[in-house]
Order: sequence, then C-alpha cells, then structure tokens
Amino acid sequence: MMKLPRIIFDGLLLLAGLLAPSLAWTDDLLSLYRSALSQDPIYLAARYALQASEQKVPQARADLLPVISLGADTSSQHGSAAFNEAPEEDRHVRSNNWSLRLAQPLFRPASWSMLSQAEAQYRQAVAQFRLASQDVILRVAQAFFDALLAQESFSVASAQLNAVTQQLSLAKRNFQVGTATITDVHEAQSRLDLARSQQIAASNELTVKRAELERVAGTPPSMLPMLSSDASLPRPYPDDVDKWIALAQTNSPLIAIQDGNKDICEHQLARSRAGHAPTVDIHASYGSLYSSGSMTSPTDVPTRSRAGQIGLQVAVPIWSGGAVASRIAEAQANLDKALADREASRRQAVTQSRQAFSGIASGHAQVEALASAVLSSQEAVKANQIGYRIGTRINIDVLNAEQQLYSARRDLARTKMETLMHGLRLKAATGSLTEQDVIGVNALLDSIDRRKKEDQS
Repeated sequence: MMKLPRIIFDGLLLLAGLLAPSLAWTDDLLSLYRSALSQDPIYLAARYALQASEQKVPQARADLLPVISLGADTSSQHGSAAFNEAPEEDRHVRSNNWSLRLAQPLFRPASWSMLSQAEAQYRQAVAQFRLASQDVILRVAQAFFDALLAQESFSVASAQLNAVTQQLSLAKRNFQVGTATITDVHEAQSRLDLARSQQIAASNELTVKRAELERVAGTPPSMLPMLSSDASLPRPYPDDVDKWIALAQTNSPLIAIQDGNKDICEHQLARSRAGHAPTVDIHASYGSLYSSGSMTSPTDVPTRSRAGQIGLQVAVPIWSGGAVASRIAEAQANLDKALADREASRRQAVTQSRQAFSGIASGHAQVEALASAVLSSQEAVKANQIGYRIGTRINIDVLNAEQQLYSARRDLARTKMETLMHGLRLKAATGSLTEQDVIGVNALLDSIDRRKKEDQS
C-alpha cells in the first residue's frame, strides 16, 4: 500500500477535522436556512418589529371609540362644631358617591388621519418583513456558497499538493537515473512549497467562511455537500430582462417600503392640517350621591340623589403660536423627501434586476467555457505527463498544465455559485424569492453517498 506524503496526510486530517462532527450526514442549504429562521437575530428582530407595528392600528383606532370609566369614592369626617354659641359638640359625617362616565368623539379629523397613518405604518412593516425574509435567504445562501467555495478550494489545493508531490518524486527518480536535470527537481520543489502555502491559506479561508456561516445560521455546520457535477443551472423564466424589470417596479419590497413611507407622510400632512379644525365630543354621565349630613349644620339630614347628564364639548383652535403652520411645512417637506426616496428605490430595484439578469446570462456562458477548459486541461495534463516520461516535455510543462487545471476547477466552482446567487438576487429584486427557490437550489447539491460513489469510481 502506498504511503501518503506527510503534507498530504496532514491536509486530510485537517479537512476531516473541519468537516466533522460526522461524515455520515451533511448540513445542506435548506437545513441551514430553516435553522436561520429560528436563530438569526436580524430576521427575528424584523419579525418582532412587525408584531409591534401591528399594534399601532388598534391604538390609533381607540382614539375614535368611546371611553367609559367608572368612579366611586367614600369619605368620613370627624370634628367638632358649635352652633348659636352653644358648647362644641362632636360631629361625624359620612358620604358615598359613584358615577359612570362616557366620552365619544364625534368629529376629530386628526384622529382619523392618525388611524390612516397607523394602517400605512403597518403596511410598511409588512413590506420590511418581506425584505427581511428575502434578505435572510440571500445571507444564508451567500455564506453557504462562500463556505462551499472555500471547501472546494481546500480540496483543490490538497489535490494540487498531491500532484506536485508526485511530480517532485518523479523528477527526483529521473534525475537519479540521468533522464532529468537538477532544474526539474528545483522547479518541482518550488511548486511544492507554493502549493503547501496555498493549502494553508485555503485552510484558513475555510475556517473563516465556516465561522461566518455559523454566525448567520446560528449552528455550526458539518460537512457541506458540493454542487452536483452534472447539475444544470436554472435559467430565468421568462428569459426577458424587460419583464423582470417591470415586475421589480410593481413588486419590489424596496419600493413597497417607500410607498408605505409616502402614505405615512401624506397622512401626517393631513393630520398636521387638522390642527386648524375644531373637535366635537359628546359626554354623558350618570351617578349617585349620599351624605349623612353636614359639618356645618346642627341637624343631621341624610341626603341621597341620582342624576344623569349629557352634553357636547366643542373646541375651536384659534392661535397656537404658529406651531400648526410649522408642522404643516415640516410634513410637506417630509412628503417631498419620501417621494424622492421612492424614486431612488425604484431605480435601485431596476438596477438590481438588470445586473442580476446580466449576471445569470454571463454566468451560463462562463460555466460552459470553464467546463470545456477543465476537460481540455485534464487532457493537457495527461499529454504533458506522457510527454515528460518519453522526453518530449520538460517538468515545468507538466507543472504548468497541472496549475492550469486546478485554476480552471476553482474558477468553474466559483462561477457556478455566483450564477446561482445571481438567480436568487433576481428573484429578491422582484419580490418573488421564497423557500421554494432555496429548495430548487438545494436539489442541485450532491448527497454524501453519491459523492462517495463518485470518488470511489
């Protein structure tokens, strides 16, 4: 049995440690996304913000509904009093009363504007939660693909190190038998040192990216499944950038948030203008009063009364020192700002859609070219290895061919992942990114069992 070089053995041990705790199962994109839904603090904060905003509507509506209150009190007086210059005598008077009061607003323009404003705030919170729901998908997917690419880069670096190690051994044997020069040995040794350095850097990058994935998902990931080698990357449907741009302008959460902000500012303007309007409320009360006497009367004459009353209360603002006019001017300026912010969000949504669509198209073309480059590089490595053995190629040719192969493999993996991310971003820009898209991307990943079979074959 061939003994692995020490550096390769150490690299495999490191990879096994990073990908532990178990090679029998893996954390795929879907499981990590679902973990983030219950553990990502940014997403949870958005969900709680939506719950809090939902309560603004009943709070504002309460200002238009009747207010009913019940009050009661009892008191007891002890003292002394003298009447007609007679000696003072002790006095004790008790009293009890209760009342039921009702106040119903009849005309309050500011309160109606406040209710409409609260409803707009809730709609805005819903749009913000939609944005957060899509953002958590993008953040988990980006962290997942970053960790996946780092894992692939480490695998490629280890494979390259193994290949260079074997080439160095071959160069040394050929030098010993006189079919190669010492230059071949030095070149191979130089590439080996470089490959060892690249593997260390790839190992560090893998550690960093896995830590970032853990931060987003809230759980330390185990072994990550790679993209299936025969997976067909999805294309956007419909395959028309103008349709995606139109969808973004009508369904983008960014625009919906600014629409909510515009509505809030419009209702705030109406609410500020209502500061000049009168208010009308109806008040009604009913109560009972009992007293056993009076401290100022020589005779205790108990009294008991029941009474009810109803009336209107009208308040007409006349002058408030210019505060109302200032609030109106402030609200108008905020509305103008909201309109400008909405236009900025519309342009941002259009740009994001166009860039993501272009990224998908470019990615598909690059994947096709890089896949062909990987196959060509594999054949080039084989041809140069044969040529080196028969003397038609030198050692540097083999090393360069191997370097080109592993660079092409890394570039192919990176481009596939970037293309998938562009697809998710396109959906997010148009407000249509859901868990189903995560499931679709997840289906492109290899299972551990399948990966083992491919490696064995």
